[in-house]
Amino acid sequence: MPYLIDGHNLIPKIPGLNLQAVDDEVDLIRLLQNFCQRTQKTVEVYFDNASIEGAGTRKYGAVTAHFVRAGTTADNAIRHRLSRLRGAAKNWTVVSSDHQVQAEARGVRAQVISSEGFAVELTKGKNSDSTKNAAAEKLTPEEVEEWLKIFSKKKSDSN
Repeated sequence: MPYLIDGHNLIPKIPGLNLQAVDDEVDLIRLLQNFCQRTQKTVEVYFDNASIEGAGTRKYGAVTAHFVRAGTTADNAIRHRLSRLRGAAKNWTVVSSDHQVQAEARGVRAQVISSEGFAVELTKGKNSDSTKNAAAEKLTPEEVEEWLKIFSKKKSDSN
């Protein structure tokens, strides 16, 4: 069952994430990618207050991120998406702690899970990721470049 998620509603429920952080959306998308990989699910996440230049939809593997322009809300975008899904909405799960969004999702027979409940599910596999994946996520582009130089040098030395 795919998910429709209010991203800014979920971020403060996840330990270590903070709405004031510059890259809070990126951090959430990474967690969602891990979740999708682990569960074989797909996710659409909605972030409101995007600038005109930053608004739009971007695909990150099984995660589709919708950056909703300022002047409208993620709640409205989720409502619109549910409306477009029509009868198929019953096959989706909406993640939000907003009671109005939950009520509207139930009204179209979508499943509902609170942001708090989903945060627990989302972070379940966070600590069980392999050390390799955890280390790879923390490397800066400069560190990656350095490792590539080291490994290509060792490879040419052994020839």
